[in-house]
Amino acid sequence: MIWVTRTHVGLVRLLNEDTVFADTPLYGVADGMGGHNAGEVASRLAADRMMERLHGKEPSQELMKAALIDVNRAVFSEQVSHQEYSGMGTTLTVLWEGETNVYLGHIGDSRAYLLRNGSLSQITRDHSLVQEMVSQGLITREEALVHPYRNVITRAVGTDPYVESDCLTLEKSKGDIWLLCSDGLSNFVSDEVIERTLKEQALDPAADTLLQTALQNGGRDNISLLIAEVS
Repeated sequence: MIWVTRTHVGLVRLLNEDTVFADTPLYGVADGMGGHNAGEVASRLAADRMMERLHGKEPSQELMKAALIDVNRAVFSEQVSHQEYSGMGTTLTVLWEGETNVYLGHIGDSRAYLLRNGSLSQITRDHSLVQEMVSQGLITREEALVHPYRNVITRAVGTDPYVESDCLTLEKSKGDIWLLCSDGLSNFVSDEVIERTLKEQALDPAADTLLQTALQNGGRDNISLLIAEVS
């Protein structure tokens, strides 16, 4: 894959608690949470541990799931053993490229999108309160975007001794374009704009456009994204 990344503190936050990582063939986005700098510590630790755990291994869904368990254990151990990190956690969305497949691991509300044959699909499912409400028919997707509890996530790396992850295996196809992003992008840029941008622009200008659009639409959170194309 060829890839580009962008990350920005946004227009409101003082600290960027997101971590974007790309260590071919492993790519990911982590959106940390916690007081002081704890969110930054959680997202960086999750990213580093993931890369250490999977570097040089043959990609598989089983190894992805095992690595996510290990990463969660590492972040949880750090937050319970250091008072200043108490309660910290992070989302984690990871793409691991194999010869014929890609393996996706996901915890939290960062997202993975796939543009294939000109059509954009959200591949991950948000682990969030509003997503559960949408799934139960209590609110619409449009109402979820402005709901007061839209930032409440139901799963995160490191907040509990064990967390369930979503792991998927998808066939790789030439020309596929993947977007991994934190909610600082997906909450401020519509799927329609994401699709149009990825269809009409090359990777670098597309990344710039998506970042600038999120900023123009409020930029009230850290913004991080990774775009990767199967070449």
